[in-house]
Order: sequence, then C-alpha cells, then structure tokens
Amino acid sequence: MTCWSKATLLVFLAGLSGAASARAADRLLHSFEKIPLTGTYFSEGANAGDIDGDGKPDAVYGPFWYAGPEFTKATEIYPPKPQNTEAYADNFFNWVYDFNRDGAPDVLTVGFPGKPAFLYENPNGRPGHWTRHQVLDSVSNESPQFVNLVGDEQPELVCTNAGRFGFATFDKSRPFEQWVFHPISEQKAPFPFGHGLGVGDLNGDGRMDILIANGWFEQPDSAPLTGAWTFHPQKFTNAYGGSEMHAFDVDGDGDNDVITSLAAHDYGLAWYEQVNVDGRREFQMRTIVGKTPEENPYGLVFTEPHSVALVDMDGDGLKDIVTGKTYWSHHKKSPMWDAGAVVYWFRLERTAEGVSWVPQLADADAGIGRQISVHDLNGDGLPDIVLGGMKGAHVLLHRTRPATEEEWQAAQPRRRPAESASPAAKP
Repeated sequence: MTCWSKATLLVFLAGLSGAASARAADRLLHSFEKIPLTGTYFSEGANAGDIDGDGKPDAVYGPFWYAGPEFTKATEIYPPKPQNTEAYADNFFNWVYDFNRDGAPDVLTVGFPGKPAFLYENPNGRPGHWTRHQVLDSVSNESPQFVNLVGDEQPELVCTNAGRFGFATFDKSRPFEQWVFHPISEQKAPFPFGHGLGVGDLNGDGRMDILIANGWFEQPDSAPLTGAWTFHPQKFTNAYGGSEMHAFDVDGDGDNDVITSLAAHDYGLAWYEQVNVDGRREFQMRTIVGKTPEENPYGLVFTEPHSVALVDMDGDGLKDIVTGKTYWSHHKKSPMWDAGAVVYWFRLERTAEGVSWVPQLADADAGIGRQISVHDLNGDGLPDIVLGGMKGAHVLLHRTRPATEEEWQAAQPRRRPAESASPAAKP
C-alpha cells in the first residue's frame, strides 16, 4: 500500500517545491508524533479550540475535551457512552465556536445523517456536564460544513435538510434557540445520506458557492438567504461522490479548480481542472489516486477517503491535501477494508511539467473518520492533525528538522517509470 518504508518524509519548503537546485538548508524532514487520546470509538470526527481559555488549543472528540498541549487530561462534555463499531456513532462532526460570545467556546455536534444538530454550551469553568440545546431538527449529507458562506460576521452550517440543499443560520443574540434552514434550490438532495459537499468561489465573483457531487450552486449577488441559487450541472465524481469538496487554484492559472475524493467508501481522489471550452466553464478530472497502482505516479492505492482537508502543510504558499483511510467506514463492505488505516498528506508541486501531488505518509495506523481537523496545536507554526473515528482519536503533532541532501533524497517516494503511469494519472 505504501510507496516507501519510512513513515517520516522529506519536503522542500523554499522556492519552487521539488526544484533540483534547492540548497540543502532548505530541505526539511517532516514527521508526525502520534498522541493517542483514546482507543474507544465515540465519534466519527474530532476538532480543536481553546476550551478552557488558557490560550492553548484543546482537542474535542465526542463526549470529551482534552487539555492541550499534553492532551492527557480528559473532561466530560456529556455522559460518555462507547459506540458500537459494528454500527455507527451518534456523533459524526464537532466544531468549536463561541456562539454566545462569552469568551468560552461552545461545541456544535452533528450526528448520524438525518439526526438533529446539538449545541453544547460551555459552562465557562463551572463543574458538570454542558447544557445541550437542539438547534436543527435534521442534518443530512455526510460532509456538512460549518463555514462563513454568505460573507456575514459568523459561520453557517451547510448541509441538506428534508431533501433540499441549503444552509442553517443562527441569531447571534439567541444562538441556543432553533436555527433557520435556508433552502437554495428545489434541487432534490439525497436523504438522509449523500456524499460530496463543499464551499468555494468557482466563478470568481468573490462570493462563495456550494459544491455538490453533481454540480454547483452559484450564490446570487443579493439576498442569499432568500433568493434562488443557480444550479450548474457538473460531475465531480466518477462514482457516487466523496467527501468535503474544496475550491483552489491548483495550477496557478487564475481560476479555482475543485478537489475532492470520488467515492467515500471505495476508491479515488482527484482534482477537477477548470477550463474554458468555447466560452463555457468546464471541469476536467485529473486523477490523484485511483483504483490501480498505474493511476498514481507513485503506485499508491488506498480506499475509503471519506474526509479531505485542504491546508498549506509545508508553508510554501500552496495548499496541500490531507486525507486517508476512514477505517471500517462500511465495515467489511468496502474494498481493502482490512488494509492499513493510513493518513496521508499530498504536497502540491507546480513544475514546468505541470501539477504534481507528492504523497507523504503522516501515520500508518491512526486512520481518519468523517472529519479531519487541522490546527496549530502547540504554537510552533506547523499545522497539526486531529483525528477521530473507529480507531478512537489521535493528535498528530507536526515536527520538522533540517535534512542533508542524502537524507532528503533517500526519503523521497519513488515514482513509477513514466511509461507505466496511465494518462489519467499524469498532471
């Protein structure tokens, strides 16, 4: 499954990534220290934020928050109940945000698709479990997003509800009361599941659009809470859809492309290049990881990429992909279900030959869930990874050190011979 024997990998951070003329001082060895939070399955997602107000980010996983920077002390948010790994958890996603603006971040949770969203009110130092508020009756789609969608002062919950695509807003003066869901179209949404959902500006008008596996909804220039969003059909999958979807100018040509996994419980990771064809905006699939070794320049294959994050991991100004295997996501139904619970980040390189995504193994057995969160947990300027899923929860602390030319070369993943790579795998 892996393309190399070392779990720590080397990247070139200064100048053009991967340039052969880079000075040895610019080559850094990247590694990740794995800190187990718990081996018990409580949630499909994890996140981070400064829960106790000490200026240091803490980790949140299901019914617990773990005090940073050691992450060894667990405090209950609500009564913990281990979840059945032969079924699915009652908690899928966690977001940390100070909803009532009292200086103590609260925790928004979304459970199994179709179930309600709950907001847990931070007691701000008082002992005991947090007060729970139901804020939305049902949240569907397996990749909801909590982001600033409409350009106001607060984030919105992008999801589906009652078979409609849309987003939920809250009244900042009464955040613990019922939120309002705003449907954006009559477009029928899968209920309660559905794979593939994201937010990004695809037409360059400065407004965020909503991306789905079969197209994108264009945000109107006025009244986004009540107006219709124009739907543009476009396949962003070669199967049924993947995970979180992201808009980013991958190739540096001035327009945003789309990054997503292709089949959440099966195979596939890709970016869709935005191109102009006779005055029409189109998106052409570029495979990153497929079903066979021949579809990846490094021969990499893994399954169940049910969550995808997009973050500049190496500080070169280009966003990289963080993903991996959502271990046991469909139990024994997924291909390669018993293969290693890998976590990868893919370094984006732009070269004279085109775009390349260089796989970097962050961990071989932590696995991911339905939500990957990336934060600088220890203030060293490096993005760390917070993971939750069937294997429990882990923090992967990001480390770097200078590497010699020999060390750097020895740790690079080895490309397959150019003639053996399929056309779909080439930039």
